[in-house]
Amino acid sequence: QVQLVESGGGLVQAGGSLRLSCAASGRRFSNYVMGWFRQAPGKEREFVASISWSGAGTYYADSVKGRVTISRDNAKNTVYLQMNSLKPEDTAVYYCAASDTFRGLGDTKSSWGQGTQVTVSS
Repeated sequence: QVQLVESGGGLVQAGGSLRLSCAASGRRFSNYVMGWFRQAPGKEREFVASISWSGAGTYYADSVKGRVTISRDNAKNTVYLQMNSLKPEDTAVYYCAASDTFRGLGDTKSSWGQGTQVTVSS
């Protein structure tokens, strides 16, 4: 498995921006599809974005499309989530996940980070 550590969360006003990072260690980073998920209080964890092994393919939830960009640097073993035009409804704990396949991303066999809190004030 790969170990994941998120950073970059914080408190930001609506309309602001944040860049989350997820540093990976352990097995070869480029072997993994990477993704970001989030969980708001009282809600289930939901998909935010994912990126292919090389970074050529990216996918987004409709709720964040156009405001969020996922990217990865395989030389630095890091995946990023650039979030712009943040809204109060983006408030959640954001988790990084890794999987061998897109199909498996987010399931119980995925590797998960500990999460980073993002709070957007109105």
